[in-house]
Amino acid sequence: MFRNLTVLSLEQATVVPYLTYRLAHDGMNVIRMENPGMPDPNRFIGDNRLNEKGMNTYYLSINAGKKAITLNLASPKGQELLKDLIRKLNVDIFITNQLPKNYLKLGVDYEILASAKKDLIWVGITGFGPNSNEAAYDPILQARGGLMELTGEKDGNPMVVGIPLPDMGTSEHGYGLIMRALYKRAMTGEGSRIDLSMFESTVSWLTQPICLTRSFGYHITRRGNTHEFFAPVSVYQTRDSFVYIAVGNDRQWESVTKLPAFQSLAREEYKANAGRIADVDNLNRAIEAITRQFSTDELIALFNQAQVAISRVNNIKEVIADAIVQEKTLRARDEKTGVELTLAPPPFTSLFLEEQKRSLTFPPRLGEHNEEIFCKAMGMPASEYAALCEEKVI
Repeated sequence: MFRNLTVLSLEQATVVPYLTYRLAHDGMNVIRMENPGMPDPNRFIGDNRLNEKGMNTYYLSINAGKKAITLNLASPKGQELLKDLIRKLNVDIFITNQLPKNYLKLGVDYEILASAKKDLIWVGITGFGPNSNEAAYDPILQARGGLMELTGEKDGNPMVVGIPLPDMGTSEHGYGLIMRALYKRAMTGEGSRIDLSMFESTVSWLTQPICLTRSFGYHITRRGNTHEFFAPVSVYQTRDSFVYIAVGNDRQWESVTKLPAFQSLAREEYKANAGRIADVDNLNRAIEAITRQFSTDELIALFNQAQVAISRVNNIKEVIADAIVQEKTLRARDEKTGVELTLAPPPFTSLFLEEQKRSLTFPPRLGEHNEEIFCKAMGMPASEYAALCEEKVI
């Protein structure tokens, strides 16, 4: 369904590369565009396992399934060539995470590119909206957006979330907005301008904290592994590792207390969730005194029998070994070096991924597809292409 769509992106870091990676999962023709002299900094983060400049490990995880070209948009010729790309490749979606002050300077402003193709879907992702040029990295957004205040031990320092949620959450919001814009275009023939703020995306996840704080005066802050409104819900040590137990209602708690090892906790004051919350610290200590007597596997068997949610706290190797994950991971193999990548599973397996047997093309090298795009797809004469390379436009 999406294979006839072309995405051109001026991308770097994580937020737009992850968004275009998601679009590549649908079979879209994704072309990532970079400055030939100052490419995506993430190309140089992590280890250089391929022994090749600009192909470091951090870059590889979210760039499979794409093509890559270089274009110097600081050059007037580069800006004209960009408009030619939009027209001749019949680009459907243009995406950038440049600062707004660079839109006109680089010739990527919505009005400029929409003049080349009136039904273009243009997406600009910024830290704090199109009227702000404030720098925004994921941890900065986590700090300003409240995520750090909600993460960490009860009496400890604020901490960042273990994944870059502002980056990847904004990407997912962008994905949804693009699908809405595609529907609008299919119905009306009109393009769209989408300005997406990473800060607004981040704050939108604070559903309970904002509502309860502003409406009812709650003080919502970090609580370690426990929950504000449910107990027992926490991590507990076992004889050999850790488990997370989540009791969602009073009936489930009753099921726990009917397990022989936990019968001592069948107290009147703990029958209702409010009573357990009121004494949560003592309750959790009492639970862990019991869980330490069992292996993780033994506890999982007991709680599964009682139909109460429990899980081993897995490390990443254990997550990869999960039967569900093993079936859903993606792959990419480099024909040049033979390096094979195992990539995180997508949130949903598209028909395209099924047809490709969950295999994507290897993350592209800087400018790897220049000749394919500029010469073959656009029909640029070899002499003109060589001259533009010499002038460092391409």
